[in-house]
Amino acid sequence: MANWNVETTCVQGGYRPGNGEPRQVPVVQSTTFKYDTSGDMAKLFDLEASGYFYTRLQNPTNDYVAAKIAALEGGTAGMLTSSGQAANFFAIFNIANAGDHVVSSSSIYGGTFNLFNVTMRKMGIEFTFVSPDCTEEELEAAFRPNTKAVFGESIANPALTVLDFEKFANAAHAHGVPLIVDNTFPTPVNCRPIEFGVDIVTHSTTKYMDGHGVAVGGAIVDSGKFDWMAHADKFPGLTTPDDSYHGITYAEKFGLGGAFITKCTAQLMRDFGSIQSPQNAFYLNLGLESLHVRMAQHCKNGLALAEFLTNDPRVASVSFPGLPGDRYYEVAQKYMPNGTCGVVSFCLKGGRAAAEEFMKHLQVFAIETHVADARSCCLHPASSTHRQLTEAELEACGVPASLVRMSCGIEGTEDLIADVSNALSFI
Repeated sequence: MANWNVETTCVQGGYRPGNGEPRQVPVVQSTTFKYDTSGDMAKLFDLEASGYFYTRLQNPTNDYVAAKIAALEGGTAGMLTSSGQAANFFAIFNIANAGDHVVSSSSIYGGTFNLFNVTMRKMGIEFTFVSPDCTEEELEAAFRPNTKAVFGESIANPALTVLDFEKFANAAHAHGVPLIVDNTFPTPVNCRPIEFGVDIVTHSTTKYMDGHGVAVGGAIVDSGKFDWMAHADKFPGLTTPDDSYHGITYAEKFGLGGAFITKCTAQLMRDFGSIQSPQNAFYLNLGLESLHVRMAQHCKNGLALAEFLTNDPRVASVSFPGLPGDRYYEVAQKYMPNGTCGVVSFCLKGGRAAAEEFMKHLQVFAIETHVADARSCCLHPASSTHRQLTEAELEACGVPASLVRMSCGIEGTEDLIADVSNALSFI
């Protein structure tokens, strides 16, 4: 399986049925699992045997699909969560606790920014936000002795900035901490951050991976490359006995390839219960089977729309990292040369009022709080997903109040261009 192309992994990765077993990933719609003896179950609770005892922690359907996503990313272990927000929270909270510090790109999804800047600060975790375009010196200055991780998005939602993986990975590793990257927009079809030094990858599977807008979910993938024991003093949760789980030392028992995900499951999923439902995992797998086909059309439509908008006099600026001349085009070519995503952000010269008028007249693009699925949609982030941010925070995130985000689905390219052209005629 490790040598399969991404196309084959999308279709057949993670689950290999045996003789007479279901061809499709089965939905194990059960909260609990039966065992013959208490001793059998005790081995599961002690992590001495593989198996399942309660779906709040793990479920076979979820594990099959998580294994596919881990294979797509080139990681050693993966897990599904109830949402992308849960995935990012778990990825940070698994290694950073009250009194710790995290460095994050400022150009991230508004919900994630609020999670970090408000909610997790209340939990005692401090965050320093830096521009994705910061110099190496500026990035270095953001670190503290208690820094436990660095976070960024491969392609930021909705600013469409592209993270320079190697710059951020080098800084993180120089300080003995992992780089965590949300890879939702390009997906592993177009970008595999682990190949460029990223240690942990997260996803909102609600987006392109699901592809049809039917199931909310998230995923975490461990590269299996970060040496927790080499930095044991920074990560006691992984390198010292866990008193809440029979004194297990995760990094010793499960090694580089399994420690992070095992701890995340045994501790955080046990206590928070943010599990993805088996039915949603089943829907997610159906989406994954066509991901490699759909991404090509998303990218084709995104590029065509970006080119069209660039030549329209009513448009002030266009952001699309796959467009030659875009400020992130070169770094995008370095990390995702086969395509970026289908999301285009642009600003109208008429500002907020023009954006609102423009969206009133769209017919193919639907106004909705979503992005990155088969149907084209449109959003004014400052009025919705980023509504909680101040004007200064909007600017820092690269999401000015005049910005419109358009997510190109897999419809006909000409129909999308015609729809936008018609809506522009009203402003």
